[in-house]
Amino acid sequence: MTQFSFLNLVREAFGGQRGWREQWRSPAPQAAYEVVIIGAGGHGLATAYYLAKEHGVRRVAVLEKGWLGGGNTGRNTTIIRSNYLWKESEAIYEHALKLWETLSRELNYNVMYSPRGVMMLAHNVHDVQVFKRHVHANRLAGIDNEWLTLEQAKEFCPILNISGDIRYPILGAALQRRGGTARHDAVAWAYARGASALGVDIIQNCEVTAIRRNVAGAVEAVETTRGTIRTRKVGVVAAGHTSVILAMAGVRMPLESYPLQALVSEPVKPIMPCVVMSNTIHAYMSQSDKGELVIGAGTDAYISYSQTGGLHITTHTLDAVCELFPVVRRLRMLRNWGGIVDVTPDRSPIIGKTPVEGLYVNCGWGTGGFKATPGSGHVFAASMAGDDPHPIAAPFSLERFTTGRLIDEAAAAAVAH
Repeated sequence: MTQFSFLNLVREAFGGQRGWREQWRSPAPQAAYEVVIIGAGGHGLATAYYLAKEHGVRRVAVLEKGWLGGGNTGRNTTIIRSNYLWKESEAIYEHALKLWETLSRELNYNVMYSPRGVMMLAHNVHDVQVFKRHVHANRLAGIDNEWLTLEQAKEFCPILNISGDIRYPILGAALQRRGGTARHDAVAWAYARGASALGVDIIQNCEVTAIRRNVAGAVEAVETTRGTIRTRKVGVVAAGHTSVILAMAGVRMPLESYPLQALVSEPVKPIMPCVVMSNTIHAYMSQSDKGELVIGAGTDAYISYSQTGGLHITTHTLDAVCELFPVVRRLRMLRNWGGIVDVTPDRSPIIGKTPVEGLYVNCGWGTGGFKATPGSGHVFAASMAGDDPHPIAAPFSLERFTTGRLIDEAAAAAVAH
């Protein structure tokens, strides 16, 4: 292999003859766009892609204050599943999972989707009852989920400790075999390349400083650090900062922001065949393609924009992981981080219009954001293009907080709430 061959491969992957440097140079803001998306993470880029591909909206700009995929998209634990409890959540996450299954082919980019299975452990009678309820609810909705005995759980994940004398003995598990993982940053790059090829402008290092409204109160422009951009439709898809951006237009959001922690170990040979999650002890673990063990914890108890979080949260998680998987006790941890998640009172997202004409929002995913990426972008694009909510997105409107039709997924989310 010559010294130039790797660079040639990279150039080919990011645009062939056009050249990867040229393709990903952020364009200068244009005078006006049909739609402006704030946030170049997975959801924002997916929205832009589907707006262009399925709705013919090509004059789209995606604005990002930092770099593409540098927010929560680059700070998640890559887990994908659709085994939620309520029918509204089942619909959006199953829609996303079906898109995940063909996403690499759709975007002509390997997002490393791996349906290795997601197993959720039950440690007490309450866990058993809740997860069996999930299994039955999912099957009624046509979603795969099954109950495993203690021995079957051990067979599916051989390194699992099923001893009865540990602090949190395992009584069984629910398994969604179609669940699994994908590579987080690859998803952002795949949607970015697909959207760019359809004419979407992705403008990095472009922070939004104000949302301008006309005399009738409708959106007419956004002010940025790179100038004014005129538009009549703005979609806010900026995890962790939604409330700050919506406040620029005078809209208050029912959101709280918390650090959600995770960490990875040094790389080792394959030992973890699936994703294992435990709600009771707030821990989950899988293994990346590089061999790192990816370990996730719960959210901090206090509202914060810290990207580290409380040390006691990670310590508790590692204690539990070492007891569930004794084989990992001597591994070194390489890095620890915290992503900022927006959480709603009913632990479900908000997708659709705001009280301001031309202003739309997609937020409040909590710990469920990554797994929803393709489905979220797909239904949000349809809602913005048609100015009418997609049927799957309709239950997640902002109005539900005034009518009381809440979607309480507190018992169904994996670890954080």
